[in-house]
Parts: sequence; structure tokens; C-alpha cells
Amino acid sequence: MTHNFPRHSKITPPVAIAGAGCYITDSTGKQYFDGSGGAAVSCLGHGDADIAAAMKDQIDKLSFAHTSFFTSPPAEALADLLIANAPSGIDRVYFVSGGSEAIEASLKLARQYFVETGSPQRTHIIARKQSYHGNTLGALAAGGNAWRREQFAPLLFTASHIEPCYRYRGKADDESDHAYGQRMANALETEILRLGADKVMAFLAEPVVGATLGAVAAEAGYFTRIREICDHYGVLLILDEVMCGMGRTGSLFACDHDQVRPDIIAIAKGLGAGYQPVGAMLCSKDIYEAIATGSGFFQHGHTYLAHPVACAAAHAVLSKIIETGLPSRATMMGRQAFTVIAINLWPASFYR
Repeated sequence: MTHNFPRHSKITPPVAIAGAGCYITDSTGKQYFDGSGGAAVSCLGHGDADIAAAMKDQIDKLSFAHTSFFTSPPAEALADLLIANAPSGIDRVYFVSGGSEAIEASLKLARQYFVETGSPQRTHIIARKQSYHGNTLGALAAGGNAWRREQFAPLLFTASHIEPCYRYRGKADDESDHAYGQRMANALETEILRLGADKVMAFLAEPVVGATLGAVAAEAGYFTRIREICDHYGVLLILDEVMCGMGRTGSLFACDHDQVRPDIIAIAKGLGAGYQPVGAMLCSKDIYEAIATGSGFFQHGHTYLAHPVACAAAHAVLSKIIETGLPSRATMMGRQAFTVIAINLWPASFYR
């Protein structure tokens, strides 16, 4: 008998009692190879002694201080480390407890930015079909996954969704990869004009799609064109790096590959590597200054913002990712995996 509310009431999951490296052990002693790191979370494996020590040290000093009244050394240090490695122009970090919260904060900041800068008519969010950006109502409304949205549709705000950049389904036979990518990017401009050139506040997308398409990157030049369109119409570019960020693509931020600087970035998952619930919204200096020199108050917040123990854990995680060169190893392993897949799945004619 359990009083725990499970994800699925008709499934009885095993009880996990221990974790070490890539393995989780259940209450019967059975071991499971955690090849995906849970939901792409445990990027450093289970039972890392350095991260555990950082958490214990912080608990001994301070477990909680409400951010309405205090900041803390772990939050300040983690923010500094993130900004030191963030895309150019990104200047501030707002710590939350997970990916959905990071997206919610991003959407609300985008809206408040335009209210504070005298463009309250900008209310529309554009994302992509079959996208997933989280399960809170705002994040779910912005996402384009029909199955997840269906039963909650009456509760969701109306967002627009353009086609994803997925050449295996969308590219015409006589179209180059680049031309296809540009056509998909230009769909954003078409949608902005349909809604009203001064009515759109943000475009939201994952640099590498995770949960709904399965590790799908856009065509080269796609996000460069997206950035140009956003700049032309004064639309904010929000990149969801909750799953693909923190080194998984070979650089700490996935958008580094496209050399595109977003206005707002959402991160989580690999930031805490599963050791604590933590996420973050990062924004440009311009957006922060609009709030700071205006009302001075971002009208948002949660009890566990910038939790000291969560930030201490995330700082230890991020330091290990950077200092041990894990992003470059991800690049190397990705190339090896690509080679294995190509040899085993693609026809011999491909190599001729």
C-alpha cells in the first residue's frame, strides 16, 4: 500500500534505493543501466562525491534564505560562472527549480519587458509545432505538442505554431538542405506579419529538439535567419536549452554552434545533474536594464528561487563539466556514435 501519487496508477515502479555511476539499484538488489540519465538529467552519473560534499558543506552553513530578503554566496558564484560562459550579451541569471519554471519565467519576463518599454500591445508568442517546453500551463500553452495540450486546451492561452525544421519530413525533393532551412525560418516572418508586425513579443524554440523529435538540430543557417527576422520586427528570441544545454552538444550552450545570441535562455536538467531540482533563466543586459530602470520589480517569483543548496550543487556540477572538458568529449562521442549508426543503418550506396 502506498500513498504516493505516481505518474501512472496502473504501473507499480521498482523502488530505487541507491545509485552509483551509470547504475541505479532497486530494493531487490537489481541494477539498471541508466543510459539516458533519467530524462536527460544525470549527466555526471549517480553518487558523485564532490557534488555531495559541496551540498553537505552548504547545508552546514545555510539551507535556505528567502530571496525577497537575501541573496547567498552559492547563488552569486553560480550566476558569475554561468555568465562567464554564456553567449555574448547575456548578463543576468534568475534561478528557479526546473525547466518548466524557467520557461514560465522567460515568457513572463518577455511580456513585462514590453510593458515596461511602452509596447503593451505585444502579446503573441510563436513557437513550433510538435514542440515541448514544459508542463505548467504557460509552458504547455507555448508548446506545440497536441497530445500533451489536448485535455487542458480550455485553460491555455492561444499561441501560434509554425512548422519545425525537420528535413526528413519537410524538405522537397529538389530543395537543398540550406534552402529548406531558410524556407522554414521564413515561416516565422510570415506568421509575424499575419499576427501583426507590432503584436508579437517572442519566438520560442529549442536549438536541438529533445522530447518530441528526438535530438533533431536545425539546418545550418536556420537560427541565423531566425535572429535576423526577430531583430527586424523587434521580437525577442527565447531559446529553450533545458534539455540540450549544459555541454550536451559539445559546447556549454547549444546556441554557440549557430553563433546566435538569444535574448533569453532557459536551462535546467544538466545544470543540476539530478543532485538538486534547479533551473535558470538567463537574459540580456538590455532586458534586465529595462526592468531595473523602470519599475525595478520583476513581477514573478517562487519560494525556492536561488535555493542555496541547489545553487551549491549546480556550481559543483557546472565546474566539473567545464574543468574536465566534458563538452569536448560529448563532441568526440557524438562523432563516434554517428559513425556507428551510419555503418550499421545506412545502405552501402550511401558511401559510393
